[in-house]
Amino acid sequence: MLDPANGRDEVCDVAVWGGSVAQIGPDLPATSAARVEDLTGHLLTPGLVDIHTHLWHGASYWGLDPEPVAWRSGVTTWVDAGSAGAFTIDGLRRHVADPSSARIHALINVSGVGLTGETGEHQRLDNLDVDLAATVVAEQGDFVRGVKARIDRNTVGQHGLEPLRRAAELARCLERPMMVHIGYGPPTVAEILPYLQAGDILTHCATGVATDLLTHGRPSDAVLRAWDAGIHFDLGHGSGAFDFDVLEAELAAGIVPLISSDLHIRSLYGPAFDLPTVLVKATAAGMSLADAVGAATVRPARALGLDAGTLTVGAPADIAVFRLGHGSFPVVDVHGSVRGAPLRLENTATYCGGRLLPPMVATPPPSWVPLSPAQRAAETDRQQRVRAAVRYLSSPDDFDEPFPRPGAHT
Repeated sequence: MLDPANGRDEVCDVAVWGGSVAQIGPDLPATSAARVEDLTGHLLTPGLVDIHTHLWHGASYWGLDPEPVAWRSGVTTWVDAGSAGAFTIDGLRRHVADPSSARIHALINVSGVGLTGETGEHQRLDNLDVDLAATVVAEQGDFVRGVKARIDRNTVGQHGLEPLRRAAELARCLERPMMVHIGYGPPTVAEILPYLQAGDILTHCATGVATDLLTHGRPSDAVLRAWDAGIHFDLGHGSGAFDFDVLEAELAAGIVPLISSDLHIRSLYGPAFDLPTVLVKATAAGMSLADAVGAATVRPARALGLDAGTLTVGAPADIAVFRLGHGSFPVVDVHGSVRGAPLRLENTATYCGGRLLPPMVATPPPSWVPLSPAQRAAETDRQQRVRAAVRYLSSPDDFDEPFPRPGAHT
C-alpha cells in the first residue's frame, strides 16, 4: 500500500466496513471478513483525485462522461474545472454529479455560459456577473469548490485582464481558491501573478506555449515568485498543455506540481488518456512514484478542501488498485517529445466508498472531435472488441438446467 498522506509504503491489509476504512495492518484476520480480495503483487493507493477535468457531457464542447473512465482509472474524486457557469452549474450537479458512482465537485466558471463552445466565453463581459455567480454558488452547498477562469488571448479577446479581475473578485467573495488557466498570451504569467494569492492554482504549469514560464531553460522570475507565494502549480495535461522540457526544468528548481489530467472529450483519445497515464509521465520527468501519487491524491484534495486522497482509518474507502510494471516504457508529450518512464500503471480495480465500480462502455466521440487516422482506427477497434466480447453459448452443457424437462410445469 502506498498512502503518501500518512507516509505509508508497506505490505499490509486494508479492512473496509460501511463504506469507510475500518482497519489497516499486517495479517488482519480474514475469518472476520464477509468478503476477501487477494491483491497480492498489486499496488494499492487511495482513490485518485483529479482536480482538472471537464464532465458536462452533452451540454458543452469539452465534456465527457466520467463513468466509463472512473472504473478503469482509479479516479474516485473528479473536479470539473469550469465547464459550467452560473447559468448551468445546477444542471451539472443534477445530471452529472448527483447520479455518478464517483465523487464529483466543480469549479464554477466566472463566465455564466461556461464552456459551451471551444473558447471565447469571456468575450462578452455581461456574462461575467460576479454577484449572480456568488448567489448561485450559495445555493449549491459544497458542490462548488472554487472558481475557474481561462486567461489566454483566445478567451479574453480585447478584454485583457478584466475577466481575471472579476474571477479573483468572485473567489475572494466566496473565500475559495481560484484556478487560472494559462496558454497563449497575452496576458503573461507576470501580468496574471498580482491577481493570485496563496492557495490559488495556476494550471497548465508545464505548457510549452506560455512565453514566460521559462527563461533560458529555467523557471522565470514570475514563476519562482508565484511558487514562493504559496500558489499551487497544476499540471493539467490535456490535449495541448504538457511539455517535458518545462516540467523537468520546474522539478529541477524544486517546483513540484499537482498532477491532473485536464481530461476532456478530446484528450481522452490521447495523449493524456487518463490520470494514471499522466502520473507515469511525471515519473518519466523525474518524480518518484510516491511524490506522483501524493500529487494526485492528498495534495489536490487538501488544495480544495476535499475529504479524499487518504486511506486513514475512518476515511471514505476510496481505493485504487494497480498492476505495477517496471522497465522503460516510452511516453510522449503534446509536442511529440518522448521519454522513457521507469514504470507502468495498469488499473485493475477501483472502489468508491467500498463499492467496486462496475465496467461501463464509453460512447463514440461526438462529431466535432478531430481524431487522427490512428486515433480513429483505435476507436473503431475498441468498438469492435466490445461487440466481440458478447459471447453466445449454444451447448446445453453451458447452462445450469435452463431447459424444461418433458412433462415439467413451466
